[in-house]
Amino acid sequence: MSLRSHEQLVASVGLLFLITVCITAFFFLPSSGADDYLYHQAKHAIPIRDADVREEIRRREQVELKRKVEEANINPPPIPKPEIGAGDDTHSRQIFVKQMIKFAWDGYKNYAWGENELRPITKRGHSASIFGYGKTGATIVDALDTLYIAGLKEEYQDARKWIDESLDFKKVAKGEVSVFETNIRFVGGLLSAYALTKDKMFLKKAEEIATTLLPAFNTPTGIPLALVDVESGNAKNYAWAAGGCSILSEFGSLQLEFDYLSNLTGNTVFAEKATKVRKVLTSLEKPDGLYPIYLNPKSGKWGQRDFSLGAMADSFYEYLLKQWISTGKKDNSTKREYDEAIAAMERKMLFVSPENKLTYFANLRGNRVEHKMEHLACFAGGMFALQSINEVDETAKSHYLDLGERLAETCHESYARATTGIGPEAFRFNSGSEAKTDAKPERYYILRPEVVETWFYLWRITKKEKYRDWAWDHVQNLEKYCKVGVGYSGIKDVYESTVQHDDVQQSFLFAELFKYLYLIFSEDSVLPLDQWVFNTEAHPFLIRND
Repeated sequence: MSLRSHEQLVASVGLLFLITVCITAFFFLPSSGADDYLYHQAKHAIPIRDADVREEIRRREQVELKRKVEEANINPPPIPKPEIGAGDDTHSRQIFVKQMIKFAWDGYKNYAWGENELRPITKRGHSASIFGYGKTGATIVDALDTLYIAGLKEEYQDARKWIDESLDFKKVAKGEVSVFETNIRFVGGLLSAYALTKDKMFLKKAEEIATTLLPAFNTPTGIPLALVDVESGNAKNYAWAAGGCSILSEFGSLQLEFDYLSNLTGNTVFAEKATKVRKVLTSLEKPDGLYPIYLNPKSGKWGQRDFSLGAMADSFYEYLLKQWISTGKKDNSTKREYDEAIAAMERKMLFVSPENKLTYFANLRGNRVEHKMEHLACFAGGMFALQSINEVDETAKSHYLDLGERLAETCHESYARATTGIGPEAFRFNSGSEAKTDAKPERYYILRPEVVETWFYLWRITKKEKYRDWAWDHVQNLEKYCKVGVGYSGIKDVYESTVQHDDVQQSFLFAELFKYLYLIFSEDSVLPLDQWVFNTEAHPFLIRND
């Protein structure tokens, strides 16, 4: 055999050996293929430099972890809790609130899109009577500015698209809608979105919806009725409201939105309607300087002598102050009426409890004092704090900031004394029991924001850390007691540790509670109080500087 033939034989034998080795290895590799082989070798032995292999390892570990969790029948929380105490606590808490917003929004989008609200347990739509019976997407409009402020860009774009393509109020609104709620949620939400983005579509929609409310003002006095049928234009008051009266908080909480809308569009009809209401109220004599909660829109006379800083009155006083602020503090007549009303309430309705020295505003039923403060009235701590930073007189500044802080403390006590750490709809001051309630109809919580609203203003103004701490406590209690199914629900009894849910995720959860919680953990440069004023649904409008 020649040398060349010998070399060829050696080469052939070597090639045959390599082929045999490869074939054998193929049969002994894991059955799922070469990728599995690379995964196992890389995970246990080989230094990992290849990015694709690293990604494959990460993906497979996630799949394996998910498999083990499912086999163990464990449901991992959809929102990972940040490590509080590691790094910047405030930033971590803000991120957590943002995740809460997204979780609640995803539940609404997946199970109730276009409906007014979500039932998070039964995973279907819900609509309160204030929205009539049409699918007007109240949650979408109410959540819009919060999504934008929190930087949830994809969610905001989904909301914007639905509003642009589907929110034709004359077509989707059915039955009788609340003039007040439609104004503060829909008109207010759309005006706020315009103020933040300058997207003219929002302004156009706001004007269209406000126009559908105008028939409610067709009364002898110009005081609007409570309900309007968008399809027919017929309007009426609630049958239960003191013989057909209009309600102070409702007809008295239109001016911010209507003035702002007229200023932006040049259509003066809205401002004119709101101004007429103000003129009627200015002309009326107030018993003991107080505003009763009922007014007859035909006769222009007060109804029964009931007075409150809570339900059916609350936002009227808020709008007197904020209307003055929104005009660059030029509407001095409104500020004067606010000052006179607050002074009268301090004389007649402000009390300090004997046992714990808690400050509270009681209700008056004629001459009878009802020593009860409502959750709704807890907004007032924030109102007085806001007033304090807009006063020139140092005595007034100090007085109203102190009053705001004392009310914040009282409302916090109503939370601290509940088993869930969440305050009830109303709480009383009786012998041996303060800032609590024994009345079953007052023990519920429907995701109301007023207490957190006050803590937000006081954090911004005082920088006392306790207000952020109280807000974070509420976040944790919301997670523990209100987070259920695919969203957040109200609870029926705040004094029971095993809670029953009402299965309603209110639209104002997004507009108010989530927004205030997010802003508490934000920098002051996000919606600064010297540039923005919030309507009673927490939708921010720019303060006029003209």
